[in-house]
Amino acid sequence: MLRIYQNSYRRTAKKAVVYSTKVVCCNHSTLCNITSHPRRAPHDQHSSGSGNGRQRQHEEFLLAGNPARGWSIPPPSRGYGMLVVRILRGALKLRYLVLGGAIGGGVSLSKKYEDWKDGLPDMNWLKDAMPQGERWSQFSKNLLEVGAVVKNAIDIDPELKQLGEDKLSEWRSWFDSRLDDAIEAADYQGAQIVESKEDLTSKTTVAALGITTDESRKKFEKMQNQVETLQTEIMNVQIKYQKELEKMEKENRDLRTQYILLKTNKKSSAKKIKKSLIDMYSEVLDELSGYDTGYTMADHLPRVVVVGDQSSGKTSVLESIAKARIFPRGSGEMMTRAPVKVTLAEGPYHVAQFRDSEREYDLTKETDLADLRREVEFRMRASVRGGKTVSNEVISMTVKGPGLQRMVLVDLPGIISTMTVDMASDTKDSIHQMTKHYMSNPNAIILCIQDGSVDAERSNVTDLVMQCDPLGRRTIFVLTKVDLAEELADPERIRKILSGKLFPMKALGYYAVVTGRGRKDDSIEAIRQYEEDFFKNSKLFHRRGVIMPHQVTSRNLSMAVSDRFWKMVRETIEQQADAFKATRFNLETEWKNNFPRLRESGRDELFDKAKGEILDEVVTLSQISAKKWDDTLTTKLWEKLSNYVFENVYLPAAQSGSQNSFNTMVDIKLRQWAEQALPAKSVEAGWEALQQEFISLMDHSKKSQDHDGIFDQLKSAVVDEAIRRHSWEDKAIDMLRVIQLNTLEDRFVHDKAEWDQAVKFLETSVTAKLTQTEETLSQMFGPGQMKRLTHWQYLTQDQQKRRSVKNELDKILKNDSKHLPTLSYDELTTVRKNVQRENVDVDTDYIRQTWFPVYRKHFLHQALQRAKDCRKAYYLYTQQGAECEIACSDVVLFWRIQQVIKITGNALRQQVINREARRLDKEIKAVLDEFSEDDDKKAHLLTGKRVLLAEELIKVRQIQEKLEEFINSLNQEK
Repeated sequence: MLRIYQNSYRRTAKKAVVYSTKVVCCNHSTLCNITSHPRRAPHDQHSSGSGNGRQRQHEEFLLAGNPARGWSIPPPSRGYGMLVVRILRGALKLRYLVLGGAIGGGVSLSKKYEDWKDGLPDMNWLKDAMPQGERWSQFSKNLLEVGAVVKNAIDIDPELKQLGEDKLSEWRSWFDSRLDDAIEAADYQGAQIVESKEDLTSKTTVAALGITTDESRKKFEKMQNQVETLQTEIMNVQIKYQKELEKMEKENRDLRTQYILLKTNKKSSAKKIKKSLIDMYSEVLDELSGYDTGYTMADHLPRVVVVGDQSSGKTSVLESIAKARIFPRGSGEMMTRAPVKVTLAEGPYHVAQFRDSEREYDLTKETDLADLRREVEFRMRASVRGGKTVSNEVISMTVKGPGLQRMVLVDLPGIISTMTVDMASDTKDSIHQMTKHYMSNPNAIILCIQDGSVDAERSNVTDLVMQCDPLGRRTIFVLTKVDLAEELADPERIRKILSGKLFPMKALGYYAVVTGRGRKDDSIEAIRQYEEDFFKNSKLFHRRGVIMPHQVTSRNLSMAVSDRFWKMVRETIEQQADAFKATRFNLETEWKNNFPRLRESGRDELFDKAKGEILDEVVTLSQISAKKWDDTLTTKLWEKLSNYVFENVYLPAAQSGSQNSFNTMVDIKLRQWAEQALPAKSVEAGWEALQQEFISLMDHSKKSQDHDGIFDQLKSAVVDEAIRRHSWEDKAIDMLRVIQLNTLEDRFVHDKAEWDQAVKFLETSVTAKLTQTEETLSQMFGPGQMKRLTHWQYLTQDQQKRRSVKNELDKILKNDSKHLPTLSYDELTTVRKNVQRENVDVDTDYIRQTWFPVYRKHFLHQALQRAKDCRKAYYLYTQQGAECEIACSDVVLFWRIQQVIKITGNALRQQVINREARRLDKEIKAVLDEFSEDDDKKAHLLTGKRVLLAEELIKVRQIQEKLEEFINSLNQEK
């Protein structure tokens, strides 16, 4: 019934017709358009003319139905029927969709599950492979024990371990999600799938642990190789970066200080921070380390010199006195490779600082201690150069802290008796010489370190100390590692050592210390506590009164050394100040006698002055006129290109025999040249022109009246290094290639002026080539008759042969002025037979060698004649072109070459002015900055009596002034 009603409704709807009509609104008397879809029913399209009448009736019905609006209102019964039909149809469709979707989804899900189930691996083999019941429990227990053993045996990288655990968790979550989906799809097979899940998870866990272990081993080996490879590079680079950082920090502080002074209108002569006595004294020693590296009689200032055999514990003694582990350590290898001057001073904070650095290391933090030890090692390795093992360069540092005794100590490399294969051949002698230099100072306090755990007869240091201080007036003997000697040494022997009766060496005092338990990670506090506990409880030092209490512990040792150090300073400082005052007077007198009108300028001041002059010359380089650049670049370009133009382009084409072949060959060769070698040669010419102009400016400055020749070597080195580093921009070659190719495509001379310039260029170039050829002929054939008569010269046998061959070749050219550039076989035979009549025997190669310059001269003369003929043939050339009676193709060729040189020179000039001069300026500034940081380079480039005398006078003056300042402060403290 419902289906019949729907069909009837559809047929009725198809017959409905909606029209568009115009009605007049009653209220407003306006024209209202009521428009609907213009579609008509099919059965109305075939109706008769009565359709118009029906339309009018329908319009009347609409107007009658709603005269106010003119809208059509459908009957109420039809609207209700349509609404009911639509609701029923939507409900039927929704039921069909739900039912069909449910059936199709169930089938599809079941099929997907079956496919996924078939794709799972067969797990039945696990039932046979894996144990059951008690056997499974025992197997699990054994497996856990094996895992614990492997974990303890192999130290897995924590990062790799975490990576393995993350990977394992990811795999577990993936399996869980897949199995959960399967369980939701088929509940009846859940138990079987859960069992498979447990088996697969166990297998995956074992595999993941194995992969993690293998990856950790591989990564550890890879990391170890990388560390070994980069260790040396990091060691060399870190010092450079540290210096740059410190330089920037210092400049920043200076700028901030200047800003504050300008802002507050304060004078630059602000009050200086009062320095402690030990800091002032340390600065004097730092100045001396650069002035008197040999420690001759000029330097007799007191200092504590720490000497001992290698691995005797001298560095540990110094660390105990400084209360910080500030030095690197090694397992039996040499760690101290250079003298380390440590200035100890009392302060509120325990910090360390290098002399040439602004960074302070907090010695209470382990990270800063590690950085300090690493920096000390870097500086030691950096000071060793030229294949040496030890260095004389002093590493100066200051350590401040509460309770530190004020003194200056110098830690020297340990004395060795045998050298290893990795040491330089002079290592042993270098260490002995360095140790003697420091100990030979009559006011130096020698801290002699003796290892108590080895036999005293094996010591090497005691003999050296006895040679430098035989009476023991400035030697303090220290016995280390007495905790190890307790089990080995005889108490009576220890008593003899500490009383000075075992060694013939004499000393002011004898001390016994313990510098640690052999653990690298022990702190100074732990070592000191261990030392005090040892001396309190040791039977060795409490039985029979072997030693006095004041002879033990590092605390008593540091106090005794400090007291002796200051006593020596007060006794000798006045005498040393007087010695430097006398030295200063002598140097000033010598300067006045040799350089009366010059001021004493050290290397740094001279370098700054030379730097300013060099930068002024660079500025002058940018002020060179464009015309001068064009002339220089044009000359340099033709020098680079002329040989190729003649030998590879002009001569082969001109000797081809016809105008057409000449032009074709020229076009091919010029294009190949412009695509390959011409741009690079042009850039090379521009680079040489820039270099020539800059060197010319530097040479011109030498002719000025205020020129100082002391800077010449430095300026030359800076310019040579900057030019060596400077290179032309790569993109310039590509730019020139495009310009040159476009320029060479033009083959038409535009006006008479350019034609005349091309002719002149051709004549000049050919004349220069002809001159070279005549010089070659002169060397080949010898001097002429007039020169032989006037200069008493004779022809050699070879020159006589050449002359005989030349006479025959001249006959060939006279008979055929347009001869080809090569000789035929008949001509060679004729020449050889003719000269044989004169008893001259030559071969064909000899004749060809003679023919080449003879023909070259003949051809160049003809080229000059053609150039003269073409001088007045421009208008004939413009009218007839390539068919001109006078062969002027060579003029066109040289015009094209001239245009290329002109365009290229213009491009290079712009490149020089806009880019290359600035880049060269940057290179020169970079070289100057590098040289300013290299004292060895400045000493090599700024030399002479004037510089050496000024440097010595400035140093002595600074030392003498600092000594007087220190003496004044020392007297005030008294």
